Amino acid sequence: MAYIKAQNVLPEEIIKVIQEYIDGECLYIPRKNGNEKSWGEKNGTRSNLKKRDCEIFNRYVYGEKIDELAKRYYLSEKSIRRIINKEKLK
Repeated sequence: MAYIKAQNVLPEEIIKVIQEYIDGECLYIPRKNGNEKSWGEKNGTRSNLKKRDCEIFNRYVYGEKIDELAKRYYLSEKSIRRIINKEKLK
């Protein structure tokens, strides 16, 4: 998450009011209801994991062993099995 300077986006009056409560500290302002983004949606992590999981499943279907997949993707065998089972349900 990138920081935005308050003086670049807020009127001076609002900055003065905020300074009465918190002066010189970092403040998180949440998104409006309905504007929230899911985990990994903004930076592409979610889509990268979906692609990886699909790739793992395809390699498994074409004969790659679970222990080989675990080494290739730096995951536990349990995680590989979970991914394979999840992909089977699709």
